[in-house]
Amino acid sequence: MTTEQRRSLQAFQDYIRKTLDPTYILSYMAPWFREEEVQYIQAEKNNKGPMEAATLFLKFLLELQEEGWFRGFLDALDHAGYSGLYEAIESWDFKKIEKLEEYRLLLKRLQPEFKTRIIPTDIISDLSECLINQECEEILQICSTKGMMAGAEKLVECLLRSDKENWPKTLKLALEKERNKFSELWIVEKGIKDVETEDLEDKMETSDIQIFYQEDPECQNLSENSCPPSVSDTNLYSPFKPRNYQLELALPAMKGKNTIICAPTGCGKTFVSLLICEHHLKKFPQGQKGKVVFFANQIPVYEQQKSVFSKYFERHGYRVTGISGATAENVPVEQIVENNDIIILTPQILVNNLKKGTIPSLSIFTLMIFDECHNTSKQHPYNMIMFNYLDQKLGGSSGPLPQVIGLTASVGVGDAKNTDEALDYICKLCASLDASVIATVKHNLEELEQVVYKPQKFFRKVESRISDKFKYIIAQLMRDTESLAKRICKDLENLSQIQNREFGTQKYEQWIVTVQKACMVFQMPDKDEESRICKALFLYTSHLRKYNDALIISEHARMKDALDYLKDFFSNVRAAGFDEIEQDLTQRFEEKLQELESVSRDPSNENPKLEDLCFILQEEYHLNPETITILFVKTRALVDALKNWIEGNPKLSFLKPGILTGRGKTNQNTGMTLPAQKCILDAFKASGDHNILIATSVADEGIDIAQCNLVILYEYVGNVIKMIQTRGRGRARGSKCFLLTSNAGVIEKEQINMYKEKMMNDSILRLQTWDEAVFREKILHIQTHEKFIRDSQEKPKPVPDKENKKLLCRKCKALACYTADVRVIEECHYTVLGDAFKECFVSRPHPKPKQFSSFEKRAKIFCARQNCSHDWGIHVKYKTFEIPVIKIESFVVEDIATGVQTLYSKWKDFHFEKIPFDPAEMSK
Repeated sequence: MTTEQRRSLQAFQDYIRKTLDPTYILSYMAPWFREEEVQYIQAEKNNKGPMEAATLFLKFLLELQEEGWFRGFLDALDHAGYSGLYEAIESWDFKKIEKLEEYRLLLKRLQPEFKTRIIPTDIISDLSECLINQECEEILQICSTKGMMAGAEKLVECLLRSDKENWPKTLKLALEKERNKFSELWIVEKGIKDVETEDLEDKMETSDIQIFYQEDPECQNLSENSCPPSVSDTNLYSPFKPRNYQLELALPAMKGKNTIICAPTGCGKTFVSLLICEHHLKKFPQGQKGKVVFFANQIPVYEQQKSVFSKYFERHGYRVTGISGATAENVPVEQIVENNDIIILTPQILVNNLKKGTIPSLSIFTLMIFDECHNTSKQHPYNMIMFNYLDQKLGGSSGPLPQVIGLTASVGVGDAKNTDEALDYICKLCASLDASVIATVKHNLEELEQVVYKPQKFFRKVESRISDKFKYIIAQLMRDTESLAKRICKDLENLSQIQNREFGTQKYEQWIVTVQKACMVFQMPDKDEESRICKALFLYTSHLRKYNDALIISEHARMKDALDYLKDFFSNVRAAGFDEIEQDLTQRFEEKLQELESVSRDPSNENPKLEDLCFILQEEYHLNPETITILFVKTRALVDALKNWIEGNPKLSFLKPGILTGRGKTNQNTGMTLPAQKCILDAFKASGDHNILIATSVADEGIDIAQCNLVILYEYVGNVIKMIQTRGRGRARGSKCFLLTSNAGVIEKEQINMYKEKMMNDSILRLQTWDEAVFREKILHIQTHEKFIRDSQEKPKPVPDKENKKLLCRKCKALACYTADVRVIEECHYTVLGDAFKECFVSRPHPKPKQFSSFEKRAKIFCARQNCSHDWGIHVKYKTFEIPVIKIESFVVEDIATGVQTLYSKWKDFHFEKIPFDPAEMSK
């Protein structure tokens, strides 16, 4: 170990202490450490934790004098799996580890919520590359012996020490794969690679995340065979036997008209799109070719449609491919579009490439198909694509425009109060998609009704409990918990704009979510105090969420089920870290436990809603013992509660319940995998293992349960589109649909949905009677008006600030340079002129030198201030010049006159006077 290496190790020891658990590498260091030193380090970890053990390890390491110990240390890191730390020490570049700090801080804040929502055994395999092997084994052991919450706590501890630069994104992907709700809190920048400077690498900017309504494609029917099914099934994907109603839906599009196809879920709209696509590609004369793009909103749908189109078209010699957000960075999009006949895309890919110019215009396509086209509004990527289309249409561009097809089960009516308003809403959707026709089934309705039946609908208003002692006790515990939270954060009420929240409601859950999100950006001068307050707030709100869940369960099922839910939660809390706050909250619950047990066992507290549900089931199965039922409920916890109630009720012994829930996870509740869902549906459909299926919204759409003849909506209602689809689950002849609720507002909302459905159908029929030229004129008027509004709302380019500003090191606040010395190279790279700046940084050879067009990346530059070494950018050779290239996120911008400091993450957001680089200045 050289003097320089020893000095560097001392300089970067804080990074090592936060990352290294030395007990994992001690066996590799045995040739250099004495046995008693190994035992001291092991004891330090057992008594005080890995960080203190790492401090002691470094002390012993820095005292070593023999040759070869430093290389031995690096080899030990490599063998144990500390690849990130190994790379950082070998190059003395801790930038990647330093960038993880913001995610560590976020995870510390979210730790209370993490351990109540995460099941480590479900994601540990996906995270194994980000952890040490021994850590994975320890996490699994703790899950087995102490429970999932304790295992989740250990997983947090390991992630906080992880030296793998991709662990935040890997965690995000693992959570999304499992559809875990915690992923909504775990915010990781998407679509952007870690690069040396933001300017020397192409980046894909993504718009703000928005949530849009999603209709599953028919080919995702879980109860059918793999998509597409065989000819012996429904023939929806057979190229030989399209149904007459499908040909009716396809006809306007086959005539070359821009068309919205509106038809019920389960009728085969995807097959209709295949027919249209095939007809479109075959119509081109010799020497000309069509090019089709099919848009799917989400990755699972994208994968399904890519598979369907590939199987259908590749046997005919057409080239089919797909690009999604997961693959776009690794493929030349322009080349792939150019070389294929049919391209399946997630829409943001095209938005990004139109913006960057890699795809110059939509004229490259001859047909665009929008799945779930009702989402073409506001800032949805569909609308961004159509803005481009309409700008080309209304701007008088000479380039040809592609034909546009939209697919949907319901165009919707928005907030329309009458048919005229509904008609205007639908016209706006047509204008957005430049559609001159809405295709529905009119001449072949009888055939359609053989495929999709419409059940009778009944409303039943039932009474709630007259008194609710259980709710009274839980509400008091919630008030006490809120008071404790207010003691540590007096501004608790100001962290959320949601007012008049009521215990046991979805609105209260929304309040918890907004408070937790506010905690993520909560700031205080004292960072330790900030961390303490944020962690405490997450603990309190996590307990409040559980109480709120329990009240919802009690409201709609048995008090016993709600109490069992809470007892399981507190059992997990005790098995995990169990800090002072958790001990206090657990004690408060246990003080009320005996009273809650007594209340839940009292027969007078039975739920009247369950009695009515029992009556409906007895009556329907008495009339028809072969009845097959699907029972919809709002939450997964209610699915479990109602299954337990049915199995424990002797009056319902004739029922054999199965459950169907989504693949996501909420808190510690496990979602169902796709194979498990399919297994349940197969059993429900074919074997008779289950004659009632209790389901959440996962069964709303895309699931064909043909023989189901009884649908019960248990306190379950949505918008008009959800109503149409849920009702559509009862597809057997003579089927019935009951809405059972204690809330008159729920029945009223469902009646409004029925009225809106009628408005929608009436409006479509009216539009279909219009003269096509009149309709086109109406659409053009809307498009022109909307474009005028869009253009008038475009933000003017900001005026550059010509005042000179200071750039300070973001870490140590040392002066780096002035904006007057900054020059712009090739519009996006920033360098600094003058010898003064050269004195402010030090450079080290770049571990991965690389050529970027006119740039040759040679070294990295760091703040020269002692004990700082903050990464400022890179040193490059640009043509014949050796120059630094800096990144704005490494600096704080200070106004010289006012002293106000501002942070920027991108140069484009910093509006100062940008002077182009002039080689002549370099010779001065």
